[in-house]
Amino acid sequence: MLRAYGVTDKGRVRPSNEDCFGVDLGLRLCVVADGMGGHNAGEVAASMAVEAVISIVRTGVIEAAWPYGHDPALSSTSNLLSGAVHSANKQIFDLASATPDYSGMGTTLVAIVEREGVLSIAHAGDSRLYVFDRTGLKQLTEDDSWIAAVLSRDPQVDQATLKQHPMRHALTNVVGSRPTMTVNLRELPLKGGERLILTSDGVHGAIEPPQLAQIVGTGGDLQSLATTLLNTALNNGSRDNVTVVIAEYEPDRK
Repeated sequence: MLRAYGVTDKGRVRPSNEDCFGVDLGLRLCVVADGMGGHNAGEVAASMAVEAVISIVRTGVIEAAWPYGHDPALSSTSNLLSGAVHSANKQIFDLASATPDYSGMGTTLVAIVEREGVLSIAHAGDSRLYVFDRTGLKQLTEDDSWIAAVLSRDPQVDQATLKQHPMRHALTNVVGSRPTMTVNLRELPLKGGERLILTSDGVHGAIEPPQLAQIVGTGGDLQSLATTLLNTALNNGSRDNVTVVIAEYEPDRK
């Protein structure tokens, strides 16, 4: 059984909210997207991505039989989730190509689907997934960003300098801005009791992992935890839209 609760807010600086999230407990699916682009195009891209992923996972059908490839090392659920994100990329890119106001729009995305105790994870960009369990907090996604690419090549580079670099916000992979993209996939076996935290960068950019772990580790219901994380990000000075979805897994009773 997967329970989940999500919240979003435009924040204290941005005039509109270009984040979007979706929770479908019947599908055991959660998704967070953070859009980008002028003329409200970011809001359009994020909404399209969330709707496409939910729709395709619900129907279990994409345009053709695995048109974006099939990885035999992964479950059918993970392959379906990958195809859903690729399909979202095509829908967004096609609309942006045909509509001048939407030119260049795109969105980050992180999505999870739980089936029989296995979590399928898909992501692109810098929206994140964390898991909190008995061993503490772990980040399960790696940002598709210029900073992450630099750190992967040189882990000893001065991170304080990177945070001031003009390329610090550049993303290397998003949904919708190019005709093709990379869907980062992984699977995680679940034991029960895990809390899964999906965030846009307006949240994790303002809350360091120790504080995130402290908040989630206090227990409490998912609604209050999600609201606390959102308010903490705002109080910590987040200048972006803020979105968080918290899910909790418990094995089905047989």
